[in-house]
Amino acid sequence: MSNRIVGIDLGTTNSLVAYVDGKVPKIIPDQEGNRMVPSIVSFEGNQLRVGEKAKKRRKEDIENTLYSIKRLMGKGLAEVQSELAYIPFKLSGDSGGVIKIHVGDRTFTPPEISAMVLRQLKEQAESYFKEEINRAVITVPAYFNDSQRQATKDAGRIAGLEVVRIINEPTAASLAYGLDMRKQGIIAVYDLGGGTFDISILKLKEGIFEVLSTNGNNHLGGDDFDHAMISVILQEVREKGGMDGEKDPELFEKIRAASELAKCRLSTENSTFMEIELGAGKKYERPWTRAEFENVISSLVTSTAEPCRQALSDAGLTPEAIDEVVLVGGSTRVPMVRKLVEDLFRKKAHSELNPDEVVALGAAIQGHILGGHIKDMLLLDVTPLSLGIETMGGVVSRIIERNTTIPTSAVDQFTTSVDNQTGVQVHVVQGERELVKDVRSLARFTLKGIPPMKAGLPKIEVRFQIDANGILSVSAKEVRTGIEQTIEVKATYGLEEEEVKRMIKDSMVHAAEDLKSRQVIESRNEAESVLRHTDRAMDLHRASLSSAEMEKISKAVSRLKGVIQGEDHRLIRNELKALEEATQPLAEKIMNQALKAEVEGKKISDVV
Repeated sequence: MSNRIVGIDLGTTNSLVAYVDGKVPKIIPDQEGNRMVPSIVSFEGNQLRVGEKAKKRRKEDIENTLYSIKRLMGKGLAEVQSELAYIPFKLSGDSGGVIKIHVGDRTFTPPEISAMVLRQLKEQAESYFKEEINRAVITVPAYFNDSQRQATKDAGRIAGLEVVRIINEPTAASLAYGLDMRKQGIIAVYDLGGGTFDISILKLKEGIFEVLSTNGNNHLGGDDFDHAMISVILQEVREKGGMDGEKDPELFEKIRAASELAKCRLSTENSTFMEIELGAGKKYERPWTRAEFENVISSLVTSTAEPCRQALSDAGLTPEAIDEVVLVGGSTRVPMVRKLVEDLFRKKAHSELNPDEVVALGAAIQGHILGGHIKDMLLLDVTPLSLGIETMGGVVSRIIERNTTIPTSAVDQFTTSVDNQTGVQVHVVQGERELVKDVRSLARFTLKGIPPMKAGLPKIEVRFQIDANGILSVSAKEVRTGIEQTIEVKATYGLEEEEVKRMIKDSMVHAAEDLKSRQVIESRNEAESVLRHTDRAMDLHRASLSSAEMEKISKAVSRLKGVIQGEDHRLIRNELKALEEATQPLAEKIMNQALKAEVEGKKISDVV
């Protein structure tokens, strides 16, 4: 088994996997050279497609194609009501239960779908290293709560990965910049991705990366920029074309794709022209300017300013005290976002590293640290939200304050409010509000067996402990008797242990089937690549081939094209080998011509 620990950025829009080569973090590409895997899965009958192949199917089969699943992780159905207008697939969920995603007659949970993306990244790394990869550091938005972190960890386990550490995305980005640029001082990391926004203030000194504060919004990102533009276009299509895109999934997908493309173009150009086929001979056409786009997203961009100010306040700093500002996430390419950041922190922001890749690079560095390969660096992360328990009258008593460095533990003492009380319910909550009704419930358990005593006499010691992944465990102990109860807090909207075990077992049961599918896909990819190169070479060197050679190559190409869509990877491999043999004379002619061009007009002494 490999001791290698890879770094994974499980993103809303795209995901990446990275490793450290010596001291340099690098992205692991797929066999086609793609560095990012779209966080999309698509079901075509019994066949699963992930990444680029799933993305291509989104337009033609939107109802069986799932995307932006990260926005559903660790949440209940009531929490994603605002998403439903932009989600073409069907969701359900019991009160207090994990969301269910329905695809035909099958049902999945968000961690299961995310696991499919993680498994693709795992296989990508295994193909690259030619060895099994079982361990990973996975990043999450800094403002992910306990439920969302647990859901991410569950996804990793289902994918066959030991998640050795979950770290915050801005912290990972700071690691990448710290290693590459050796910066010292105070850094603000502004991270605006596809579905989440985080701001973290970090102190870098002598190899120690300490998070001073963090803030943000785990429901704000580039998807919301798209949604704002989609809303405008839906209204215009309804008014001018008399068509309802909200009730037509195919039309909605056309509008969504056009909005995303326009957003990207308007990040580098001042205007673009949008054209959408509506059907029934109708078409939506009109130019969009950057000014119009910025007017549509203005309130969303502006809403990121207050968390930045709060993070500065929590760290006890002014904008002038920030030495460097780092941009992370694809949405920071929007010029309006960059201007807001630079106005807010009063300095030019860094974007030397690819904002889409920097988080994965940092995760790889953290994996390298945990693997014992880097001795002179230390990462001190923080918990993003306060944790406490419910006390009399539905009031929150905080035990661990937000922005506390983790791992950490804290203890507080409580007592009973009723005479002869023999049990105490401990209600664990998370959030910054004062009343329980306004914060998130994480867990409940009861400390039983307390001897009957007058109210106020029992001493109940409650201990909170957060590990390096930000996962919480809570214990309650009656000090006089020593009676104790401990619980690892399971997310309110997390998967039960038995569910996770079942999903892991299912992945093992289907391992052979999955391997076969992977072999077919890899064989097809290689065949398509060879066919492209063969066509190009024949066009360039057709004149130098005999008719017999041409016929032999053409027949081999036809046979390969005839089997490429089949499910037998051995057959594809056999025809690939046959084509390679048929093109051997062509390869020799290309090589001879290249050598001739290299030595022509030169002396022997020049080339020997």
